[in-house]
Amino acid sequence: MLSLLGHDDDEHPAADAHAAGTWSKAPDFASDPTRAAAIREASARDRERYLTAGLTPVDCRYCHVTVAVKKFGPQHTAVQWSSEATQRCATFADMRATGGDSSRARSCPRLTDSIRHAVAEGCLEEPSSAPSPGDG
Repeated sequence: MLSLLGHDDDEHPAADAHAAGTWSKAPDFASDPTRAAAIREASARDRERYLTAGLTPVDCRYCHVTVAVKKFGPQHTAVQWSSEATQRCATFADMRATGGDSSRARSCPRLTDSIRHAVAEGCLEEPSSAPSPGDG
């Protein structure tokens, strides 16, 4: 006969009260504040590098908003919009004024032209030669 055990019916020994809730994936270095501070700083640098590696600020030639751009190839462009840029973009403002949802738009055609201009002027590499963020 097959016996099915539920959550409370398993046959594992109960953990002692001290060990409950103390597991963590990595040590917190509470006993070594200098090392903990160094790890926090390194983690902050890593996070910043992962989020911004290879991004170049590009200004829209029409409405003068600034976005962060990275070219991966002729047809692949990564664009990071800030909240302020999204609100100030004239094309997106026109969409919102007519009842549209600018978050559903693929892109701003005027910004696309500005990115092409930045590539043509040599302000933006195509594709970017910046190393990808990683462990190496």
